[in-house]
Amino acid sequence: MKKQFIIYAFILFFLGCKGTAEKKIDSELAQQIQQDERLSTVRSMAENLLKEGLNAGDSYNEIWIRDLNTFIELACRVGDVSKIRESLITFFKFQGKDGNIVDGYVEKNDSQIPYNFYYSDLAPEFAAHKNTVETDQESSLIQAIAKYIRTTGDKSILQEAVNGRTVEQRMGDALNFLMTERYNEQYGLLWGATTADWGDVQPEHDWGVNIDSTSHLCLDIYDNAMFIIAIKDYLEIAEKADKTLWNKTSKQIADNVRKHLWDSDKQKFIPHIYLDGSPFPADFDENAIYYHGGTTIAIEAGLLTPDEILAAYNKMKENVRAAKAQTIGLTMYPTYPEGFFKNKGMAPYNYQNGGDWTWYGGRLVQQLIANGFYSEAYEAISPILDRTIKHNNFYEWWTPEGIPHCGNFRGSAGVLWKAILMFDDTIKNN
Repeated sequence: MKKQFIIYAFILFFLGCKGTAEKKIDSELAQQIQQDERLSTVRSMAENLLKEGLNAGDSYNEIWIRDLNTFIELACRVGDVSKIRESLITFFKFQGKDGNIVDGYVEKNDSQIPYNFYYSDLAPEFAAHKNTVETDQESSLIQAIAKYIRTTGDKSILQEAVNGRTVEQRMGDALNFLMTERYNEQYGLLWGATTADWGDVQPEHDWGVNIDSTSHLCLDIYDNAMFIIAIKDYLEIAEKADKTLWNKTSKQIADNVRKHLWDSDKQKFIPHIYLDGSPFPADFDENAIYYHGGTTIAIEAGLLTPDEILAAYNKMKENVRAAKAQTIGLTMYPTYPEGFFKNKGMAPYNYQNGGDWTWYGGRLVQQLIANGFYSEAYEAISPILDRTIKHNNFYEWWTPEGIPHCGNFRGSAGVLWKAILMFDDTIKNN
């Protein structure tokens, strides 16, 4: 039975998990969505914000690839496509000899944050940084390039040469980096440092963005789901990809996610499998925590069945009520207790430890639409629209009681815009 399910999940992955999205939208719901002026209002707000630049938001001067990946389609619609193209290429100008990709870059001396900067003769005007606790930079860049090509039709970017290697070749280098430097043979999955779900802060350090001697390495759903999506995108756009190799790799990762990270009894993903001990007390039940973000990306990667997607959404709603939060963008529930992260910003219900992020709530809405759960998607987006309009701002994150933080965040705008566009397309196509 388990083998049959794995085969089914793999088929769903190659269908882009769109099997249920062919369901017709209810005509009454479609009319309600069409007449909802909040959608057009937020769409216009997002488009206006993305005309202004590619940095992550008011709190960041850097162009981050994990953020750009979530608003690049909107940026290509309303911004200067040539600058967006150059931004993507700039990431490859900082690519390491081992194929690794940095998190982001900024004009020299213009960063608000004191990172350990990298420099490149290929882009002398910029300084780059990499939060090594993450394992999503390479996957994010490949996904962003695929979105750029789908939006603009510009496949010539793949043949753009960067220091003697084309972008397409360098995409392959990035995937190979993950398999040579971040792959655990025992479990057949990618590893990273311990963070809160998709976050970039480890618990053992006052700041916590770089792997060091105190780090606890582990496996999680977010990194591996992002990798599966990146492989799928790479196979779609790359002209000389080794399809046999990467199809096999994708299947193995998907199978191993279900085998090792999926808790079938609790119908949820295990937060972490530790490779050499946990940073948390022995009596702490980490598996009581439900990761909203990683689960959302797993849906996008085609790792859950339609029934599991609906169950996940209902569990997330239950968690939102329990946390007394505002929207489905709640990162997790329950949170890590006070003091579990040395970084004071990671207190319960702060930042990545139980904050409410439109950046992820909007992505869950997208996946509900993509999988045919239209009424659930409309239910989920409604409070996000309300608070965006009320505050006239795409804040980065919110506390459960509704206190916003970190000004306009382009990732929040990008994911909401895309969700609204998906509603429009669904209604037109039905």
